[in-house]
Amino acid sequence: MKIIYLHQYFNTPEMSGGTRSYEMSKRMVAAGHEVHMVTSYREEQKEHKGWFTTDEAGIKVHWYPVPYSNQMSYVQRISAFFTFAFAAKKKAASLQGDVVFATSTPLTIAIPAVLTARKLKVPMVFEVRDLWPDMPIAMGALKNPALQFFAKKLERWAYNNSAAVVALSPGMKEGVLKTGYPANQVAVIPNSSDNLEFTHDAEAAMKFRADRAWLGDKPLLLYAGTFGKVNGVNYIVKVAKELKKLNSNIRILLVGDGGEKVQVIAEAKDTGVFEENVFFEPAMFKKDMPILFNAATMTSNLVTDLPEARANSANKFFDSLAASKPILLNHGGWMHDIVKTHDCGLAMWQQPIELVAEQLHEKMNNDEWLKRAAIAAKKLAVQEFDRDLLANQLITILRLAIEKRSTEVAKVAPGVYS
Repeated sequence: MKIIYLHQYFNTPEMSGGTRSYEMSKRMVAAGHEVHMVTSYREEQKEHKGWFTTDEAGIKVHWYPVPYSNQMSYVQRISAFFTFAFAAKKKAASLQGDVVFATSTPLTIAIPAVLTARKLKVPMVFEVRDLWPDMPIAMGALKNPALQFFAKKLERWAYNNSAAVVALSPGMKEGVLKTGYPANQVAVIPNSSDNLEFTHDAEAAMKFRADRAWLGDKPLLLYAGTFGKVNGVNYIVKVAKELKKLNSNIRILLVGDGGEKVQVIAEAKDTGVFEENVFFEPAMFKKDMPILFNAATMTSNLVTDLPEARANSANKFFDSLAASKPILLNHGGWMHDIVKTHDCGLAMWQQPIELVAEQLHEKMNNDEWLKRAAIAAKKLAVQEFDRDLLANQLITILRLAIEKRSTEVAKVAPGVYS
């Protein structure tokens, strides 16, 4: 197959952020397929004024300069979405191919994807990474009724022009089905566990800890991700305050960047936990993340408690499983159910902060529990969420779309986890 893959925010391991599209494309290439990635170059630079191409592990990546960051206003982000969408339409259509595969967010990626598929007379498969526009509406970021109407129309237009839809969680599949899209044409392929990359490296973990005088051999709770409104990272500052009251030996490390980071640091200072038991570091390249996870005792996945946020499929959850680390969740949804069923962490949805702190102190100082939870986490990573397994599912779904057999895709990846 020749696959035209559209993802506005594609990352390589040498960049910070999720690398799902890179890892999936790399496996497509290894399986003998040709992949053309159409994406944006987000950093400010003067070298490139238009499209340029690189080879990333055999993936032909076509970059178009469109500056973007989490610090941008919502209006600036919308502008970036449409700037890229219209540039990508012309580029993607020039590539030819057997199938168009587009992954959100943003939802505007559907514009070049649908138009390219129509022009080339090939099927389009659409991947839903977030409940968009439900999430920005729920968060209050998309308040204008006209924009909400347009966004919902765009969502349905994207689905109705797709031979198949790939959702990143069972909850996202439910969101797709609410629009009336056929259930047998929706597959569930979550973010994945890179089990080889996250194999435990005791020496690297020891060095990471030794380089931080505040850490040493103390239990470490890690948050590695975006500091955005939807993440609600200030939750962990409240937990830290309670841990301090308990005189706990737990240390917390928050790694990443985003629009809310300054506010979270300010709250940590106000509550007296900044650089006492809570520490901050900037975002790391994806290739360096295994060391970070290896050094942790437990990781965390945090989101604001909204129904729309419970369907998330955060990379950090699957990285944690791959690294054999228990995980703390503060939200409901399918991940909450998995953690409770498999006892691979602490599912603390709607629990009092005081209880969360008590449970963390107890479990993170319990070697027997940590060992059991680690084994359960790795078992899930290998049996349910291994990257190679899920990449093969995605390749199968693209082939089914080309063969006009899209009604079979739900059987390939039903999204049922025992």
